[in-house]
Amino acid sequence: MTAVSGSVTVGIDIGTTAVKAVAVDESGTVLARSRVPHRLISPEPDLLEHDAGRAWRRGPLQALAAVRAPGDPLDGVCVCAMVPSITAVDRRGRPRAPGLLYGDGRGRRSLEPDLETIAGASTRSKVGDTMSDAEGFLRWAASGTPDAFGYWPAQAVANFALSGVAAIDSGVAMMSGSLLSAGQWDVDKLRAFGVDAAQMPLIVPMGARAGTVTGTDAALAGGTVDALCDQIVSGADNAGDVLVICGATLIVWAVVDAHVDAPGVWTIPHTVAGKMLVGGPSNAGALFVDWARSLLHGARRPPLSGRPGGGGGDTIDGQLPPRRGNPDRVPVWTPYLRGERVPYNDTTLRSSLQGLDITHDAAALERAAYEATGFVVRHMLDLGQIKARRIVASGGGTRVGPWMQAMADAAGLPVDVVAVHEGSALGAAYMARLAAGLEQTLDGARRWARVGYRVDPDAVWQEAANKRYERFRSMGPTS
Repeated sequence: MTAVSGSVTVGIDIGTTAVKAVAVDESGTVLARSRVPHRLISPEPDLLEHDAGRAWRRGPLQALAAVRAPGDPLDGVCVCAMVPSITAVDRRGRPRAPGLLYGDGRGRRSLEPDLETIAGASTRSKVGDTMSDAEGFLRWAASGTPDAFGYWPAQAVANFALSGVAAIDSGVAMMSGSLLSAGQWDVDKLRAFGVDAAQMPLIVPMGARAGTVTGTDAALAGGTVDALCDQIVSGADNAGDVLVICGATLIVWAVVDAHVDAPGVWTIPHTVAGKMLVGGPSNAGALFVDWARSLLHGARRPPLSGRPGGGGGDTIDGQLPPRRGNPDRVPVWTPYLRGERVPYNDTTLRSSLQGLDITHDAAALERAAYEATGFVVRHMLDLGQIKARRIVASGGGTRVGPWMQAMADAAGLPVDVVAVHEGSALGAAYMARLAAGLEQTLDGARRWARVGYRVDPDAVWQEAANKRYERFRSMGPTS
């Protein structure tokens, strides 16, 4: 870690394909960062899991060790992760079962009645039904490992490894839906699954201290929600801002001044008083983009392009230049490899590619994959009748310049790319400050928001993308 005076906190993000950690000073400057990769396991389209021992237990320990040496200053740590998730653990907190992730069909198969038919339901119902995976997950874990010491989500597994306390915060607990009663575990509901409340993680208020990191005096916060952490440090706080988190899941939150009731999209409170967020999660994120790119690995790639807007030499991960070739010669891809969440909430949808002919090359297909994510963003904005002014892009996908440029063209909006790609880990580091008593409210997280660079739509490519958007809409289950 870089030498520093003053407070230091660490945020750890258990992502879909890696655990990321950042050590941060009081100004939000990243002093050290680490990334510990792990596998996403999907043996069937409807299954999605982790090796929980590696991704949820060992990964966070390794990520923390990589950003600080023994004796380095450390005031607090916070772990964030996706919701919902679950595994069964033994007395030492070691997972005894796979770690199920959001959208895994084993949760839905355990539910009665079928929750797929939610058309026309209220926003609260739609959010609740999507997160009802948590109830199905617990039923699956308890039936498969009835003698487990505990049934914990990713955050609790990591926190126990770090401190000996299996704790989550109230934000993660809220994603458990009907398993809660008055903010605590519903004893009667758990008993119906053969589960005791003592087998569930400790629930602490958001930003509260849950324990102490082993071998240090540093506060450990209750494990929290990754998307919330990303949001609080994004700077997407004003009406017309659209936060797009480009992780394995694409998460879209448009900031508005009042509640919006629109088909398929969610409306939830913003952390900024008087503001609401409209949108939700989509399967059109890096899980789709990386799959599409993997099909093109044998293609001959042109030289790297420079930073959008000039600067040179900034194309990341060897990506194709985003605006290579004829703007009118790009096919249209629907990104539903595993169904779609918002706005369709339909696990049976599958991906398709239209308009492909023998003249298309790898660059055109890769561009089509990037555009598809921009079309998903645009569709949510259209459904909510949102007057957007800019996209604030965060998450690991923001390292890929061509993706950001295609999103700007497809959505028809400028894209402000955050300066710290590990937005969830950065936000978790701020949550750690709350747990350590260094901050009193979430409001201070806004001072950590920084834009790295802006990508403006290209008029020619935007015009061509507008035509492809109409095709994209016609290819969905509803137009």
